[in-house]
Amino acid sequence: MRDVKIRELAYDHPDAVKLTEEVQAEYVARYGSGDRDPLTPSHFAPPGGIYLVAYDTSGAPVASGGWRAQNMTADGYEKGDAEIKRMYVTPSARGQGLARSILAALEDSAREAGRIRAVLETGTPLPEALALYTSSGYVTTTAFGTYRGHPESRFFAKPL
Repeated sequence: MRDVKIRELAYDHPDAVKLTEEVQAEYVARYGSGDRDPLTPSHFAPPGGIYLVAYDTSGAPVASGGWRAQNMTADGYEKGDAEIKRMYVTPSARGQGLARSILAALEDSAREAGRIRAVLETGTPLPEALALYTSSGYVTTTAFGTYRGHPESRFFAKPL
């Protein structure tokens, strides 16, 4: 893995916005449309969440991800859930373990915040994400959130 520095940022920080725009473009390329799940900076504000950005040695933002607190709702979440969102690695930085590093840091943060389970949704057009999550100990779970019922969506959980 290349030398990177992972920083906690606000979701509306310019570097986080840049990576969010890139991941949305990736969603359009792979799914045909962007993510419909509305997210705001408050979703990732401690203690109810966190947003991380990784920087390479040149200072360029190259990876990101966040978690937001969820609790038992009609949308299928359970009490104590930390929902992983906006995992992304720039194309030039892929294959170096950055997503795994961000994911581990998010899990540690959620655990420290008292969350008991990490959950996430990804889709079949993202086989790299499916491989990352299953190799990181995530198992399939019941559908939750915005995309429950979407045929390409896959739902995962991992105890923290």
